[in-house]
Amino acid sequence: MQSTATIDPVLASRFDEARAASRVLGTRPTAVKDAALGAIADALLAHEPAILAANEQDIAAGRANGLGDGLLDRLTLTSQRVAALADAVRDVVRLEDPVGESVRGRRLPNGIRIEQVRVPLGVVGAIYEARPNVTVDIAALAIKSGNAVVLRGGSAAEHTNHVLVGVLREGLGAAGLPEGAVQIVDDFGRDGARAMMHARGRIDVLIPRGSAGLIETVVSESTVPVIETGAGVVHMFLDESAPLERAVELVHNAKVQRPSVCNALETVLVHRSAADRLLPAVLDRLLAAGVTVRGDEAVQAVRPEVLPATDDDYATEHMALEISARVVDDLDQALEHIDRFSTRHTEAIVTEDLASAERFLAEVDAAAVMVNTSTRFTDGGEFGFGAEVGISTQKLHARGPMGLPELTSTKWLVRGDGQVRG
Repeated sequence: MQSTATIDPVLASRFDEARAASRVLGTRPTAVKDAALGAIADALLAHEPAILAANEQDIAAGRANGLGDGLLDRLTLTSQRVAALADAVRDVVRLEDPVGESVRGRRLPNGIRIEQVRVPLGVVGAIYEARPNVTVDIAALAIKSGNAVVLRGGSAAEHTNHVLVGVLREGLGAAGLPEGAVQIVDDFGRDGARAMMHARGRIDVLIPRGSAGLIETVVSESTVPVIETGAGVVHMFLDESAPLERAVELVHNAKVQRPSVCNALETVLVHRSAADRLLPAVLDRLLAAGVTVRGDEAVQAVRPEVLPATDDDYATEHMALEISARVVDDLDQALEHIDRFSTRHTEAIVTEDLASAERFLAEVDAAAVMVNTSTRFTDGGEFGFGAEVGISTQKLHARGPMGLPELTSTKWLVRGDGQVRG
């Protein structure tokens, strides 16, 4: 169905160019797509000075505009991060191509053969903020799965994304694929994002990544189907049997290792019977790392540095060195708290009790539910998917870290020899 919304002719031409490119890309063999990805990885390293110079412009502008530390961290590229991007692209090359995979099939009693196979979605739109790594990750996964992409990476990363898109197009051209398979609309600002949201018939699916406000806007306003990625109000429950050293290390890693990302810990819940044993060491480790802790009265009583916590704190994705804490009576109360405040992203329990672990796994409603491990592992790369499109918190088609299969749909192939229906 074609959208009736009026779209700027230049934007419409970019969307149409992406659709035309998707028809080419969707029929090319894996070897050709892999050759393009290899060329992109090489070009990322070759153009590192230009990428970093553009990124420095964006960082300087971000600081001048008061961009928060969390977004600045996501915006920043270094030599190591550029190399990691190139490695991630090469990881995608090593992944199995899902296009053409047979999902199921059989021969009907009348002799007709039916087969359901994976096919590209077509044109994938991505709207995100201050994350130049997403530009490369989504494009690489889209190319491998035979899709074209339209990108809106936000004004904060505009210079970096401009250079990165040039690198992506260079790699496509080197492999004989249409450079129009990667489009960007950052030069249109918010109008570009609005056009994407109303480009039904030109863009097949939209994937928003960023703040809760951005995601809500895309979900509410888009006429294009949306795969919803969610904010990460992530919890870790320290059960009464949680080992002290493990609890301290897991809470610290989940919060401090990289606090600006969506799988970072935002709330720690502690079983009341274990609070005296666990909380002092957990809080000391967090406070020593510069984390601001907000807690209920039981948590505040442990350390004077703890600030009072409100319901708004428990509902907040801090994306910074800040955390909320609460003492709960038991697993039931922990489950109630998580059900109330969770964004259904990632939830974890630290326990030695098998029954508690299995109950937590069964009853918590989230895209990823973990036992005795850091929430930082909810990630496409860590799950072995190569790069990551995003982490879906919805329940249709894709949920959790999204890799290549989540960028495909299916179609039915029906082969007969003259059968008619009676």
